[in-house]
Amino acid sequence: MPEKLERPPKTRRFLREDIVEMRFIRASGPGGQNVNKVSTAVELRYPLSLARLAEDHLARLRRLAGDRLTQDDVIVLKADRFRSQLMNREDALDRLESMLAKAAIRPRHRIATKPTRASKERRLEGKSKRSSIKAGRGAVKPD
Repeated sequence: MPEKLERPPKTRRFLREDIVEMRFIRASGPGGQNVNKVSTAVELRYPLSLARLAEDHLARLRRLAGDRLTQDDVIVLKADRFRSQLMNREDALDRLESMLAKAAIRPRHRIATKPTRASKERRLEGKSKRSSIKAGRGAVKPD
């Protein structure tokens, strides 16, 4: 019998797996008897107070989390997409990691610039062309 190949563990750059709390709960939706007796859905809880993230990173993460953030500053994710407990666990961890990675990106500040002379001229030229097209649509005047 061939050996079972195990996948190498995913490297998670921002996620501290030691503070992640997971509870396995019964999933809702279709699945028949399996849904009623097997707890395959995952409820993941990630306390931000223990996350040791920079203040600006935390602020962006709180904004991204939205309704998934509790008053106790804990992100709660529910994963029940798959019928396998292991796959739901990985799905929840992946979603949390992508949320943390997205929050880590600092938004670039836009530097306001003035329009160039050429862009102003192009805009005015376009307006005058459009004006002449519309002027030609009027009622025909007898000479």
